[in-house]
Amino acid sequence: MEYKISQVVKMTNTPKSTILYYIREGLLPEAKKLKSNVHRYGDEHVEILKYIKYMKEEFASTNEQIKSILQEKNSSLSSSFSMVEPLMQTLSNLPKEAKHYTKKEFIELFSVDAAFLEELLRDAILLPLAEDDFTQKELSILKLIERFKSVGVDYEIIKEYALHAKALADLELEMQKKLCDKRDDTNFSTLWKIMFETLFGAKAYLFSRSTYQMMHKALKEEISKK
Repeated sequence: MEYKISQVVKMTNTPKSTILYYIREGLLPEAKKLKSNVHRYGDEHVEILKYIKYMKEEFASTNEQIKSILQEKNSSLSSSFSMVEPLMQTLSNLPKEAKHYTKKEFIELFSVDAAFLEELLRDAILLPLAEDDFTQKELSILKLIERFKSVGVDYEIIKEYALHAKALADLELEMQKKLCDKRDDTNFSTLWKIMFETLFGAKAYLFSRSTYQMMHKALKEEISKK
């Protein structure tokens, strides 16, 4: 469909001045020019404006970041790094000020047993973002494993936990591919909202509620046996 700019303003709750600014900055495509002072906008403009608004509100993305993403919006979600970069940054769960260490620095600085470190890496319990990039996140997992051992619980249960995390990641990748297959210029922002809100909303809800229900059930069973 084609819209006047007043209609786009109303549909997206975006001021006219902002829309024109986004066009000048290359975030939005040029409007269709019917006459010298008559322009029409399409569904793609509406969809991109919704996406820009979402990324700014939810991830504090800059115009340059969004522009880079939008330049790749017709590429595969799984093949275009610039498309998934905001998602990857959030999933890494690392603060910007996090300190990074090489494996050698990590072992020496925190007196880590090198053989045990390699074992945890093989078992996918430690998952550094790169082969030679370790942070306090990896250290916190090491300390957790040590606590398990200190109370006499083998960390095999954590290995099982890691296997389930890998299986979930595989499922999430399949979800991403299915969303990519459905994408066109009219549902671009909707598909990204689905992906983000699944990973950062539904994921936490389903896991936390499942844990709650399981523990609540176990507690009730324990009480009933007394």
